[in-house]
Amino acid sequence: MLNPFKELELIEAKVFQPLPEKFRDRRRSDWSDPNRQGAEVECFLEGPSFDRQGNLYFTDIPFGRIFRIPPGGDIELVAEYDGWPNGLKIHKDGRIFVACYKYGIMEVNPESGSVTTVLGSVFSEGFKGTNDLHFSKDGDLYFTDQGQTGVVDPTGRVFRWGADGSLDRLAVNIPSPNGITLNISENQCFVAVTRTQQIWRLPLMADGNVSKTGVAIQLSGGHAGPDGIETDSEDGLLVCHLGVGIWRFDNNGLPTHLIHAGSEHRLMTNIAFGGPDNKQLFITDSLNGNIMQVDFPIAGKTMYGHS
Repeated sequence: MLNPFKELELIEAKVFQPLPEKFRDRRRSDWSDPNRQGAEVECFLEGPSFDRQGNLYFTDIPFGRIFRIPPGGDIELVAEYDGWPNGLKIHKDGRIFVACYKYGIMEVNPESGSVTTVLGSVFSEGFKGTNDLHFSKDGDLYFTDQGQTGVVDPTGRVFRWGADGSLDRLAVNIPSPNGITLNISENQCFVAVTRTQQIWRLPLMADGNVSKTGVAIQLSGGHAGPDGIETDSEDGLLVCHLGVGIWRFDNNGLPTHLIHAGSEHRLMTNIAFGGPDNKQLFITDSLNGNIMQVDFPIAGKTMYGHS
């Protein structure tokens, strides 16, 4: 049994590929004014995800761009539209889905570059601002609806869009739901709750309902709370903690590893497992416009879009 006072294993992340200069144009945008307090930005990268061909896709929120890194290749632009794409995940049939703050759940055609809305409202009401998403093995889509919610407006939501077309609210009173993932057995849904520095656990009952939602992990410090999260092959949980690094917690919720960027200031927002044996982590360094990479001793959980 793990000693809860065991010293953390520290791993330093390095730059894998920077966003090319031709894609950088520092300016304000309608997204950055409220979300970066009026600061000029040249990008804000998010949503890394691999397809079955080994292409790494990721998004750029303020300028509505979706990029791809082919195996052994350089960053290339796949799509550009007038939305704010955040999380990106790939269905087991190869379709690419994006959680767009402005329009809801979108589908991306990587050949034509078209981006179309597939779920733009919930029971005729618009979303607050969808943030991240995750597919189950059966093709159900779990996603967070964060908007501008926080401690004084704890009205963020988590939804499940079933493969059969059903739409369920799994939780409705969350102060800033962000990253989302499932455990290996898919009977627990984990949600990063940014503004309260927490990871919530939503137990999924046999009938699909949620019961006894609680706090699985409590964080502190950093510039903000948890952002992207992902499960590994040992049912551990990796958590991007803004301003700190990336924690790895075991299946008992105890910290075992911390990925950091040395003396460099990085805002590591989201992660994807890939590489040989699924033991490399690829990380979005959002404001600096870099994809970071680190070799990790534990493989990632199988993602059905790139199994």
